[in-house]
Order: sequence, then structure tokens, then C-alpha cells
Amino acid sequence: MKANKYNFIELIRKQKEEGILYVIETYGGLLYSIVRKRLFTAPDRIEECMNDIFLGIWRNIDSFDEAKGSFESWAAGVARLEAIDALRKLKREFDTVPLEEMEIPQEDPSFEELTGQELSKETEEILACLKPKDQELFRRIFIEEEEPEEAGAALGLRRDNVYVRLFRGKQKIRSKFGERKRA
Repeated sequence: MKANKYNFIELIRKQKEEGILYVIETYGGLLYSIVRKRLFTAPDRIEECMNDIFLGIWRNIDSFDEAKGSFESWAAGVARLEAIDALRKLKREFDTVPLEEMEIPQEDPSFEELTGQELSKETEEILACLKPKDQELFRRIFIEEEEPEEAGAALGLRRDNVYVRLFRGKQKIRSKFGERKRA
């Protein structure tokens, strides 16, 4: 069956290659521009990130809900999140490899700052759907890497309440941005 704008999602759900080929052909340019915008300092990582995006779409098509938005928006969200993951991996590598062993292009002196700003902006976008107290809880636990009990105590929350807030906050974020399954 030939893929078109009406049946490509169903083809992907049935694990038919024609569906993902249609996505690559139709939405590849959009997804590439999203990735290139975030990984401009690491052009060698763009192709790998694009592969991860298409694999993510292939594996997680069941999390796409037409009632919540268009496929284009959902795929763009997948691309944005994969690019952020690629930035995080790159940042970890950047932090762990001694500078003497790295080949640093001319524009890289500001790389860490730009990466941090981009991650910070994306994180704030994601956390914006939560209440201020929950945002602070998520920052303390997932960004500052505090223990949940410690973060809860600082915010005047009981241990049980911390875990309930984390669970509900994760659910809210997943419902807004779509849950991604990891391989």
C-alpha cells in the first residue's frame, strides 16, 4: 500500500516501512531544521539525532493522539526532545573529556554556555505547566539532584506528598508533551 497523508500513521502503527518513509520525505526538512537549530555547534551529531527521531516516531507512534494535536506538532516535539537528549549527551562528554584531548572548533568556547541556556529554556518550557511549588520541587530533584526527602523538607512537604507531587507532575508533563518510550 502506498503511503499518503491519510494513511501513513496507520501504516507506521502496523510497522509498515512505507509509513516512516512518508514521514521522512514529508516532515524530514522540518525535523532537520529543529535539530540543526539546537545542535548547530555539533553538526556531526545531527544525522545520529535524526535517526533517533525517526526511530522514536516508529516505536512510539501509539502515544500520538490525533485529538491532542497534529502529527506535525507531535513529531516536532519528538525532534525537540531528541535534540535536547543529544545536547545532554554532548554536555556530559564535554564535561568528562579533558580539554587537551578534544579538538575544539573555533565557535566552541561558548558551547557550554549556549548548551546550558538552551537546556534551561527547554526545561522552563516543560516545567511551566506545573504549579510554582511543583516546579521548585522538580528543579531541586531533577536539576540540582537533591534527594526527594531533602527537597520536600526544604519546601515543607512530607515524604509521601513529595512522591505524589512528582507522580502527578510527571503525568501532567507526559500528557502535555507526549510520553516517549526508551529502547
